[in-house]
Amino acid sequence: MTRYVLRRLGILVVSLLVALVVVFALLRILPGDPANALLAANATPDQVEAARRAVGSDLPLAQQFATWLGQMLRFDLGTSFTSGLPVLPDLAQRLVVTVPLTLIAFVVAVVLASVVGFVAAARADRWYGVLLSGITQLGVAVPVFWIGILLVQVVSLQWGLLPSSGFPRDDWAYPGDALESLALPIITVAVVMTASIARYVRSAVLDVLGADHIRTARALGASTASAFLRHGVRSAVVPVIAVLGIELASTFLGTVVVESVFALPGLGSMLITGIEQHDYPSIQGVLLVSTVAVLVIGFAADVVQRIVDPRLRATVSGNR
Repeated sequence: MTRYVLRRLGILVVSLLVALVVVFALLRILPGDPANALLAANATPDQVEAARRAVGSDLPLAQQFATWLGQMLRFDLGTSFTSGLPVLPDLAQRLVVTVPLTLIAFVVAVVLASVVGFVAAARADRWYGVLLSGITQLGVAVPVFWIGILLVQVVSLQWGLLPSSGFPRDDWAYPGDALESLALPIITVAVVMTASIARYVRSAVLDVLGADHIRTARALGASTASAFLRHGVRSAVVPVIAVLGIELASTFLGTVVVESVFALPGLGSMLITGIEQHDYPSIQGVLLVSTVAVLVIGFAADVVQRIVDPRLRATVSGNR
């Protein structure tokens, strides 16, 4: 298992290096010059050349990449072209919003999806089991921004229960105010994530409930829930773990839309502003952090799967 983790860490490092190359290349093939962010519409050729020297776009691409890679290794994400401030502190400030939003919504969704998925599978022959399955299908089909707009209209504007937008300037100094500001975004993300995860939970539970050892336990008098909790939980959890990793990663990336709906100062607004202003360092910083998050989540999900399932550990041992 230790060798497997080390091997996966090596793959993670290589993936990060590839991601650096891809992020750098994608931004450089876009039309326009990064120096344009520093220039007025009527800039003179001398001003254009000075701006290109300032941002380094006058250098060969290989030299630009080498310089940028050296900055990344020093955890220096550069300086914003538009604000003139370091990108890393700004990213850290944005993550204070995006990370809690993603993690809290994820935890809520996992709890709800576990219950909904189990009931939909265990009572698949009852009307409410069929109803739950239909609701999860509908939840996956509904766009996340539509749910957010609906919640703003009903919960915030009509009922006046929760704020519709914004985040406290002092961040988490007062946790109650911060959580109140994130309540509707969390519900929005959790609804869509619950529907998606519940479908996989239902499928996994159905497979386990149809296994011989579960049928035997039920024939001996155990209830469906008791037989599943005692003999089937681990078997059902293993395939769901991989899905949870994908859902968490996609939710982290998808908060751009939700943050836009609720005007939250997270990574989403930073990315959109960077694109509008052609602020390459800010765009690169957001893409890099997002890529690292996705790769780390995938690595963690893979390792947890092998910890939970002895069969996978045996496979790893056999491949040594």
